[in-house]
Amino acid sequence: MVFSTKYSLTLPAPALEYIQQVLIDVSQLSQQQTDDQTEIPEDEWAVGLELWAAEYLKGEVDDTQEADPSEVNVEAHFSVVDSFNMPPVRFDPVRAAFSVAKRKPSIAGQAASRSSYLRERWGIIREIILRNENFTPPALGGQDRDNYLKLFLLFGMLSRNPEGRLTLEDGDGRVVLDMEDAVPGEGLFTEGCMVLIEGEYTVDDTLRVLAMGHPPSEKRHIARGLHGHVDFLGGGAMSVKEEKKYQPTVIANTQVSFVVLSDVWLDHPSTLVALRRLFEGYAEAAEYRPMVFVLCGNFVQRGWEGEGGLKQYTNGFNALTDLILSFPLLLQSHFVFVPGPLDPWTGTTLPRPALPKNFTQRLASRIPKAKFVSNPCRLRYFGQDIVICREDLMGRMLRNLVGVKSANEGADMKRYTILDQAHLSPLPESVRPTLWEFDHALRLYPMPTAVVLADKYERYELTYEGCHVFNPGRAQRAQCTQSRLGRQLYGMRIRQKMQLTSPSAVFASSKWHQPVVSVDADRRGRGSRLTALVQAVSALAVAPIVRVDVPLGHGVEPLWCLSSVWNAWNASDVRAWTC
Repeated sequence: MVFSTKYSLTLPAPALEYIQQVLIDVSQLSQQQTDDQTEIPEDEWAVGLELWAAEYLKGEVDDTQEADPSEVNVEAHFSVVDSFNMPPVRFDPVRAAFSVAKRKPSIAGQAASRSSYLRERWGIIREIILRNENFTPPALGGQDRDNYLKLFLLFGMLSRNPEGRLTLEDGDGRVVLDMEDAVPGEGLFTEGCMVLIEGEYTVDDTLRVLAMGHPPSEKRHIARGLHGHVDFLGGGAMSVKEEKKYQPTVIANTQVSFVVLSDVWLDHPSTLVALRRLFEGYAEAAEYRPMVFVLCGNFVQRGWEGEGGLKQYTNGFNALTDLILSFPLLLQSHFVFVPGPLDPWTGTTLPRPALPKNFTQRLASRIPKAKFVSNPCRLRYFGQDIVICREDLMGRMLRNLVGVKSANEGADMKRYTILDQAHLSPLPESVRPTLWEFDHALRLYPMPTAVVLADKYERYELTYEGCHVFNPGRAQRAQCTQSRLGRQLYGMRIRQKMQLTSPSAVFASSKWHQPVVSVDADRRGRGSRLTALVQAVSALAVAPIVRVDVPLGHGVEPLWCLSSVWNAWNASDVRAWTC
């Protein structure tokens, strides 16, 4: 199992039969030796077994025994990880294993790093492909192996040759592609993507592509089972046993929630008004206080350059500081600030450093749990890995499509591209420059628990291979959309306060097969509407998805609506709602 799953090796049938026969012979010999040995007196059995059990269980009790949720400090198991503080985990394609590099990565980067990070990315996806059941031949001989259909696919990276023609490239060479007859696959295809290609090699040394698709993804639990000992984020690796140990604690803490806002334009007149309404709602209901507020840039509408730009930028953060200080209850929450493309100091590379202290010094000194981190960054909550990335990725990808164009919707296309590529920026250096020696911070392997792709593109929310992906959109007004992930994130809720210029929507996976109850909860006749809501919810045999439409400026009306639903159904059964 280790050979075939981890190292992608298979043994021929004669070798397996030989190993089986050797094991049978060894077992018979061991049994014969046991029968010939002098029997141990029965009165010594108990003493010997107790000693062996004590030694065996000495190191196992802490790993297997479930922790008492009431005794676990949730704050101690939450951390914010900056991309520049992540350990430089390198992948060795020969050993098919990860290890931490001894040399500290540099922003400048060595010349050798320019090609090594691409080889590592190629090697990781190659191992995922070889472990996939669709690419693994039967190990034993027989009818299954005789009937095994051998199809040959080419795997490599899309690139351009010096003549500007599209090619498929790997570490050994490249071949020119003819995309005229290609059938589109799921997702977006750009230069820099790792793809699988089926085609015919022609006499003019080109490959006529018949079909092209993204490589298969690997679920998080599979990757964790293979590389659970590797500390990808820093701060110590959490084993699979430890993750199971704390799972009841995560499920029990259903009040834990994260609020994500993107494009918090502090120079926009309606932003602080919207934030005040948001904070007022949580301040008047302490049980709903989020554990984390994630505020993503851009923090200015048109950039900080120009006359008075730096002063305006500083004044915006000072105003935000005063606003947060006016709600003492919220000072117990974490405030995480992620820079955007237009924030200082403006650069073109990923990862992007945290906001300069020149502009955030007052906020950092007055708000005890404020954290200014890189873009992207990660939130670690027990064994869960939540990636936060503020990047206008959809626009870049749509402008750089190559070959075939898919008819899928944009959200689905980016979902397939990002997660199947196991990388936040599957684009060439000419389109999206990256820091070569910090490419490990952009990997999505092992697959995270959730990915927040904050983009100016239309908001969306979906789940793919157990990973929850959503775009919070822009936040300039006071309407809100909240999404409860429930069992998908083991009880942890991520609430999004998203863009208010587009209509509200209830995001729910089709596999839930739950009815949707919608009610207009304005002040006029809200009593009758509330009665209708409770009656409709209570009459359902399946826990519903509840949609409650609340007009702007109603303060804590969203919480009033939620309390109504809470009383009608157990909160753990209500999967999603919209305000």
